[in-house]
Amino acid sequence: MTYEAAPLFEDAAEAPEGGRANWCVAADGVKVRAAHWATSGDRGTIFVFPGRTEYIEKYGRTVYELRKAGYAALVVDWRGQGLAQRVCKDPAVGHIRHFSDYQLDVVALIAYARSQNLPKPWFLLAHSMGGCIGLRTIIAAAPFNAVAFSAPMWRIQMSRSSAIMAPIAAKISTLLGRQESIAPTQSRVTFIARRHFAGNDLTSDPEMFAYLRRQHEAHPELTLGGPSIGWYLEADRESEAIDDLPSPDLPAIAFVGSDERIVDPERIKTRMSRWPNGELVQIPNGRHELLIEQPHIREMVLQRSLALFSANA
Repeated sequence: MTYEAAPLFEDAAEAPEGGRANWCVAADGVKVRAAHWATSGDRGTIFVFPGRTEYIEKYGRTVYELRKAGYAALVVDWRGQGLAQRVCKDPAVGHIRHFSDYQLDVVALIAYARSQNLPKPWFLLAHSMGGCIGLRTIIAAAPFNAVAFSAPMWRIQMSRSSAIMAPIAAKISTLLGRQESIAPTQSRVTFIARRHFAGNDLTSDPEMFAYLRRQHEAHPELTLGGPSIGWYLEADRESEAIDDLPSPDLPAIAFVGSDERIVDPERIKTRMSRWPNGELVQIPNGRHELLIEQPHIREMVLQRSLALFSANA
């Protein structure tokens, strides 16, 4: 199969040279972007599943470390974000019709990896929403030898009152045909453009926060605003659905910071407590974006993940 070339902003990503991006078309016709960095080594390939709002270039520095460790890397722009085809009338709003649609992107990504002869064994590094997508993927017996989760979105963190009211409000909005409307309290302007470093929930590293802001300023088309009402409803449904499923017998490690404010840490702790061959690592002073946290945090997360992958090659 021939894949059409797609843009890749390596300068903004600060990624290693030699990356290549292509368009992949999912089974329902939606176009997503994939980028890979091959290697002359034989340690395998690490698939990177990004979180909501994210894009390939955000993982440029992570890819640099993966390549330095001898692995090929493959990163995706999920439908509705990055340069992938947007699925909402308002391109600034993050929307999904059905959460299962992300699995169509996964199938397209795996087909792409095979077409490029990316070296095996294959491993998965999944962050936030990518952790939710990734859990569903590996439960369905995806071809990975091991998986590392960074602050996986196995439930969105909400106050007790919000947890009760949000699904009700979302269902009413759906009945009124407002699934694509931006969710209450959310903004069409991407987080990195409207918030200052002080008090942000993503990272305690000012240099990494500035790295994200530089990417937005250079290529604002990569970034995304808040989620739609429909996205919230679908994310809540998927979180509850996967919570009822057993963890696969696949070596896994999950990281969660003590200062996590985006996803529910208790859901992560509960899941990992019953995961065969699973390990939970709690990180003091870590916020949500552990892969762009303080150097000692991101180095620890990557080194522990790579150790797991090496042990299961």
